[in-house]
Amino acid sequence: MPSADIIDTPRAQMRPGLVLFTMCLGVLVAQLDTSVVNLGAHAIGGALGLGVSALQWVLDVYNLVYATLLLTGGLLGDLFGRRRVFAAGMAVFTLGSLACGLAPNGAVLIAGRAFTGLGAALLLPSSLSILSATYPDAKERAHAIGVWASCNGLAFAIGPTLGGVLVAGAGWRSLFFVVVPVTVLGAFLAMRSVPESAHPEGRRLDLPGQVLAILALGALTVSAIEGNRWGWTSTATLGGLVLGLVATALFLAVEARTRGALVPLELFGRRALSGSLAAALLMTFGMYAMLFLLPVYLQTVRGASPVEAGLELLPMSVSFFVVAQASGRLASRLGPRTVMTAGMALMGAGLLLLARISADTSLVFIEAAFLVTGIGLGLNTGPVMAVAVSSVPEARSGTAAGLVNTARMVGATLGVAILGAVFAAHGGDVTAPPDRLIGGLGPALLVGGLGECLGAVAALLLIRRDALERKAG
Repeated sequence: MPSADIIDTPRAQMRPGLVLFTMCLGVLVAQLDTSVVNLGAHAIGGALGLGVSALQWVLDVYNLVYATLLLTGGLLGDLFGRRRVFAAGMAVFTLGSLACGLAPNGAVLIAGRAFTGLGAALLLPSSLSILSATYPDAKERAHAIGVWASCNGLAFAIGPTLGGVLVAGAGWRSLFFVVVPVTVLGAFLAMRSVPESAHPEGRRLDLPGQVLAILALGALTVSAIEGNRWGWTSTATLGGLVLGLVATALFLAVEARTRGALVPLELFGRRALSGSLAAALLMTFGMYAMLFLLPVYLQTVRGASPVEAGLELLPMSVSFFVVAQASGRLASRLGPRTVMTAGMALMGAGLLLLARISADTSLVFIEAAFLVTGIGLGLNTGPVMAVAVSSVPEARSGTAAGLVNTARMVGATLGVAILGAVFAAHGGDVTAPPDRLIGGLGPALLVGGLGECLGAVAALLLIRRDALERKAG
């Protein structure tokens, strides 16, 4: 029996380029939703009478649901068909966006944001698995995933500017309505042009594993998100962390004894998968904290407007977008270990350079550091995804896609939480005078840069030159 069954649309009749375009629409929508909404927080709060706590949940609930259900989304694609689950994710995202855009109050808005997070959790791992099945050749697959990954950079590039323009020109509700035509188009193209693939044999929903995974990721994510506000030694934060760790231990114990487990633990014995997960986590650990702190620096210390701050971040976003499209070919030619190690090292170098900035640092120096960081991110993102799905049999590609995207989200959440705590511990405060903000910025970015360098070491030690070749068994 082959490792996966193509249910319809023979490859001879398939247009891989159209499949790639459709999957890129999915990742673009999922990533845009994490960036454009931030620009509307002030307007949303004023229109719906929401306080700071409610606005935090408008922003955070998307990432919370997204992170906790990525593993589930990957498994559902393997069981019931990746095209079907991708299209369902686009449909759910559409309904959630409409609910947000029509929300009469904060409760409906937060519920709609949670629904869009569910849609993203369904479509993102399925899109990666679909590309893995569509491009069986290692070089073609690496290039396709590099193009897919570059849409993250495109979202970063256009998200802040698009959000500002929409809020100013059409109101905050347009932030949610604007994605609806894209999600409808994506669902239509998926059902018409994407081959169906699934591998249900020997698999099941593993309800205990699902519940424990959601509980573990949810408790840890909420504690990380709210730790700075609640206090890291508060009963709520410590209780959430303990609950998350206990649920994680129970999850590992249950999965070790379950046939058809949600996450077969033997997968972690594959060095390439473990290396890609470590690189993915450490990549976003520093990057997302930097993306949270640097716009505050540009606006508070340097006096940039929100639109100007978005434009000043463009060297990083554009270099990420351009380099990521070439990263697959570079990884095929030089080997993924070389490209991933170089990418992580460049990200580390960029953050370490940014850790040196002060109130009077030249904008040229800052833009050069952004450029180095973006190049590193572009080199690493595509190969880390390609290695993850190539390190397992195609039957497990949904699981691998869920794992690597979960690692990305966990790294992002931990980065914002931990580096935010480092920032605060050294006197940093986003509402304080510029000198106090800078006092916390340097140590936080230093720790983030060292984390990226640790990721370079992990890639060097764990990733082999042939890691893009599909592994059997």
